[in-house]
Amino acid sequence: MLCGINLNDMNFLPDKIDDYVVSHSQQEPKLLKELSRETWQKVLNPRMLSGAFQGRLLSMISKLVNPKNILEIGTYTGYSALCLAEGLQEKGNLITIDKNEELETLQNKYFEKSGYRNQLQQFVGDATKIIPNIDKKFDLVFIDADKSNYINYFHLIIQKMNVGGIILSDNVLWSGKVIEPLNPKDNDTRILLEYNKLLSTDNRIETVLLPIRDGLTVSRVK
Repeated sequence: MLCGINLNDMNFLPDKIDDYVVSHSQQEPKLLKELSRETWQKVLNPRMLSGAFQGRLLSMISKLVNPKNILEIGTYTGYSALCLAEGLQEKGNLITIDKNEELETLQNKYFEKSGYRNQLQQFVGDATKIIPNIDKKFDLVFIDADKSNYINYFHLIIQKMNVGGIILSDNVLWSGKVIEPLNPKDNDTRILLEYNKLLSTDNRIETVLLPIRDGLTVSRVK
């Protein structure tokens, strides 16, 4: 426990404040509500879903950036991809990568309904092997996959970023584990600690860590 907050809970704000924040923010579109509901009904680990509030934040950031090319590492059921796609330029493109091919059917169901189908490109497999073969420069990247590879993902994408491009990194507070004594066997937390330090010290970017949900870092490429 930290100051009365349960570190196993992904919400670090008091419930009443959180409810107020959510109720005074843009509400999620109907299609995304349907996707969220189906994810919770049918998919393992539905807490991996970005969710309504963070989804609206991703949408807002994407609209502010107005990217031509977006890269998402970690598709899951496609919720965050659809949020990010809302800010794409008219002829923009979003590439999303996930290692779980079993989720493609659900992703495609909602991609087809969204109106962004022709702008979305899916890859299934190991992102560390796929990314080097993508010949594009990105304006916006969202990292939300296996934590043990966050540092590897960063080094793979940093050379593919346009100046002024934004890198978003999810789950960087890791349910508060980043401020607890480190369990020597907890590799994910160890990597996230190293990753957070990297983002705050790499002179190619400027970074702000937002204490939203499970932690979201916004890094701007210089």
